[in-house]
Amino acid sequence: MAKIYYDKDADLKDLGGRKIAILGYGSQGHAHALNLRDSGQSVVVGLPEGSRSRARAEAEKLRVLTPAAAAAEADIVMILAPDTAQPKLYREAVQPGLRGGKTLM
Repeated sequence: MAKIYYDKDADLKDLGGRKIAILGYGSQGHAHALNLRDSGQSVVVGLPEGSRSRARAEAEKLRVLTPAAAAAEADIVMILAPDTAQPKLYREAVQPGLRGGKTLM
């Protein structure tokens, strides 16, 4: 049977005020970014300049940067783009900014 977790099961202090980059703003990226922001976390969304999702994320009052800029400044990087886009996104935007202490999800 599945275990359901509630607010009392997690402590957001465990994130330690680290900046979180959400790369992608489809159904998963959108939900993660808004939930994290609404929970008081520091969130930046990484989207290409020509992305149709940029205006949507900006309308939600989220900070939007290029994927490379978002990944470089974040402590936690979540890749929530389509599976087919992930290898290139990792190579070009995430890998160059990786350093010790970062978390990649």
